[in-house]
Amino acid sequence: MAGHSKWANIKHRKAAQDAKRGKLFTKHIREITVAAREGGGDPASNAALRIAVDKALGVNMTRDTVERAIKRGTGDLDGVSYEDMTYEGYASGGIAIMVECSSDNKNRTVAEVRHAFSKYNGSMGTSGSVAYMFQSLGSIIMAEGAEEEAVMEVVLDAGADDIVTHEDGTVEVICPPSEYVAVIQALEQAEMAVQESEVTKRAENEIELSEEDAIKVMKLVDALEDLDDVVDVYTNADFPESVLI
Repeated sequence: MAGHSKWANIKHRKAAQDAKRGKLFTKHIREITVAAREGGGDPASNAALRIAVDKALGVNMTRDTVERAIKRGTGDLDGVSYEDMTYEGYASGGIAIMVECSSDNKNRTVAEVRHAFSKYNGSMGTSGSVAYMFQSLGSIIMAEGAEEEAVMEVVLDAGADDIVTHEDGTVEVICPPSEYVAVIQALEQAEMAVQESEVTKRAENEIELSEEDAIKVMKLVDALEDLDDVVDVYTNADFPESVLI
């Protein structure tokens, strides 16, 4: 697993880009709508919806906006129907890339993703060509001051796989996606504050890049993230700190 500081820098950079483009709420609304459509509108019984709602509220989306997105997904409101899709490929240096999208027009989305790969020296692969390199997991970052032993006592019985204290003192709980909601609920019941949480994908092994290669890969990542239908981009690149600033 990559060091938390570098991983956090990437996340903060992406969040800043999304906010600047005004796309953050749109992405969260799509996630909520798709989750509600596929698993129902009750977050208590739909883990994917609970995750999407938590993420949306975490960026200060209003409850009314969340409820409208849920109703749109369950068919209680008219609106555009979105479909989730994932594309896989390679960037310069053989770096693996996974692109998660949510779109109302699959043909448009795949054309835009393919164009970005082609323009920035990448190539799209077939389904499954790089997915095996990534692990889906729940990541829960505890609020400052959390103690590893105390957190461990709460989350292991709830289904967590691991608790990691990073170099900056941050305590992170790792769990299977299927146990994410249960672990969050256990922490809430124990009145332990969570700073940030998500279900995400991480490369099991990362490839360290030179600054020159990292810049090439980052240009492709930026181009993909700029696409309206792209929700998340994952890579197995270990970027130098200099390109994350």
